[in-house]
Amino acid sequence: SSEEGLKMLEKLQPDLLFLDIEMPRMNGFQLLEKLEEIPPGLIFVTAYDAFALKAFRFSALDYLLKPVDVDELVAAVRKAERRQRLPGNRDQLDLLRSQLAGTAPTKLAVPHQNGVIFVELKEILYAEADSNYTKLRLTNSRNHLLTKTLREVQDVLEERNFLRVHRQYMVNLDHVQRYVKGEGTYLVLTDGTSIPVARNQKERLVQRFGWI
Repeated sequence: SSEEGLKMLEKLQPDLLFLDIEMPRMNGFQLLEKLEEIPPGLIFVTAYDAFALKAFRFSALDYLLKPVDVDELVAAVRKAERRQRLPGNRDQLDLLRSQLAGTAPTKLAVPHQNGVIFVELKEILYAEADSNYTKLRLTNSRNHLLTKTLREVQDVLEERNFLRVHRQYMVNLDHVQRYVKGEGTYLVLTDGTSIPVARNQKERLVQRFGWI
C-alpha cells in the first residue's frame, strides 16, 4: 500500500524511486508531500494519455508508460545513474500537478547541470535548433541550451502561443513585432532579431494572425 511504501521510503531513503501517480488511499503527489526530501532519482510510471505526457516534458520530470518496456526501463535507470545526485525539486512537481489538473503553465522547467531552472514563457523570444540541442533566447539577452531537439520542444510549446516558422526556428508569437514580405520573408521580434519564415509555414502564420 502507499502507507507501507511511505514507511519504507523514510527508512531506506532510496536514490531512485519509481512512482505511480494513481494509487489507492494516497496518490503519488500526496506521498511525495509527506517526504522530507524527494529522492534524487524520481521516475513516474503512468498510463496517462498524450496530453499528460506533455506535462511531464514541460516539468522536465522523467516517466515510463504502462505497460513498461524493458529497454525503456533500462535506459531510464542508466539516465538516472548519470545524473548528479541532487534532491528532487518540489517546484517541478507543482508544475506537473497544475498541468495535469488542466491549468495552463506559465513556466518551463529547463534541466541544468546543477538542477533545474524555471523560465517564464513570456520571457522566451524564440527557440533555435542546434543539432540535437535547442537554444532558448530570452528577453534579457541570455540563452539556455536544452538537451532536446527543436521537434521535442515544439511538441511542448506549440499550444502555448509558439509557432514553428522555419526548420531551425520556433518563435513566441507575443514577441512578433513585424512581418516583412518578399523573396526572403522574415519576422522581426521585439528585440530587433530577424527570424526567417519558410515558404511552407506562411499559411500557418495566416491562420494564427489573419492579417497577412
